[in-house]
Amino acid sequence: MKNTIKVQRAILDITQEELAIAIGVSRQTINSIEKNRYVPSTVLALKLSKMFNQPVNVFFELTDED
Repeated sequence: MKNTIKVQRAILDITQEELAIAIGVSRQTINSIEKNRYVPSTVLALKLSKMFNQPVNVFFELTDED
């Protein structure tokens, strides 16, 4: 799965740390998601959706390997 979390953060002009605090995770978790090393839970994906005010499929997308 690929994502555009980094782009969405840039649009909101927030750091990984600010996003992490807003949704209740560590900065390392945000970093791991952005680098596609960690697939977030449904709850975490929905928190990101709420934060970015966009549907989950706007910033998460399945790849051919999925």
